[in-house]
Amino acid sequence: MSTTTVDTSAEAREAGPARATRSLRRRGEQSLPGKLASHGVLIVASLIALFPVAWLVFLSLGPDKDDYLHPGGIWKKMTFSNYSFVLQHTSFFDWLKSSLIVSLGTTVLGVLVAATTGYAVSRMRFPGYRKFMWVLLLTQMFPVAVLMVPMYQILSDLGLIDSYLGLILVYCSTAVPYCAWLLKGYFDTIPFEIDEAGRVDGLTPFGTFARLILPLAKPGLAVAAFYSFITAFGEVAFATTFMLDDKKYTLAVGLQSFVSEHDAQRNLMAATAVLIAIPVSAFFYLVQKNLVAGLTAGGTKG
Repeated sequence: MSTTTVDTSAEAREAGPARATRSLRRRGEQSLPGKLASHGVLIVASLIALFPVAWLVFLSLGPDKDDYLHPGGIWKKMTFSNYSFVLQHTSFFDWLKSSLIVSLGTTVLGVLVAATTGYAVSRMRFPGYRKFMWVLLLTQMFPVAVLMVPMYQILSDLGLIDSYLGLILVYCSTAVPYCAWLLKGYFDTIPFEIDEAGRVDGLTPFGTFARLILPLAKPGLAVAAFYSFITAFGEVAFATTFMLDDKKYTLAVGLQSFVSEHDAQRNLMAATAVLIAIPVSAFFYLVQKNLVAGLTAGGTKG
C-alpha cells in the first residue's frame, strides 16, 4: 500500500509540469474561431484596399471614354489600346523623365538636409534648438495657396521658374521639416556612446555622422526617402504653377491634359494612372525592408 502511494505521487509530480506546459501552450495559441475571425477581417480589409486599384485597371481596359458609365460592357471589348495610345501618342516618357528627375532630386537633397538637421538637433545643444524644431513644424501649417505667390516671386528672382532645380527646392521645403522630425526621433534611439567612440578614434563630428551613425539609421532614412519621393511624385499644384514647358510637366500634371472644359478622356486617364503607379511600386519594393523596420523602430528601440 505504501509503495503504491509513493509511485502515484511521483507520477503526479511528473505529470504536473507537462499539464502546465500544455495549459500555457493553449493559452498562448489562438482558438479556431479567433483565427477564422482575424483572417476574415484581414481578407476583407485587403479586398477594400485592393478594390480601387483593381477597378482602375479594369476601367483602363475599356476602349471608349464613356465606358466608366457602363462598366459591364467592358468585359466584351477589353483591349490594351489605351496603353498603346498613351505610350505612343502622348508625351508620357517626357513626363516620366521630369517626374523621376524631380522626385529623385527631392529625395536625395531632402534626405541629406533632413538627416544633418535631425542629427544636429539630436546631438548638439545650441541656443534655440528646441524652438528650431517647432519652427520647422509650424511651416507645415501654411496652405499651398498662401505659399504659392511668395515662392513664385522668390523663384522668379533667382531665375528658377520652369526649371527642375526650382521645383526640387520647392518640394524640399515641404519634405524636409517632416523628415527632420522623423530622423531626429530615430537618431535619439542610437546610443550616444557610438559618437563618443568615434571621437576617441579621431573622427570629426561629420565623420562620425557619415561613417557610424548613417549606417545604423538606414531604416529611418528609407522612411524619409519614401516620403520625399511620394511627396514630389504626386504633387500637382506647385508643378502646374512653376513648370511652363509642357515637355517638363510631371506625370501628375500631364494626367490633367486628358481633361478639358468640354471633354474628359477617362479611359486614357485610367491607363496613364496605372502606368504612373509602376515607378512608385518599384521604388517601394526597393525600400520595403528598411521601410518596415524604420516605421517600427520607435516602438522597439530606446
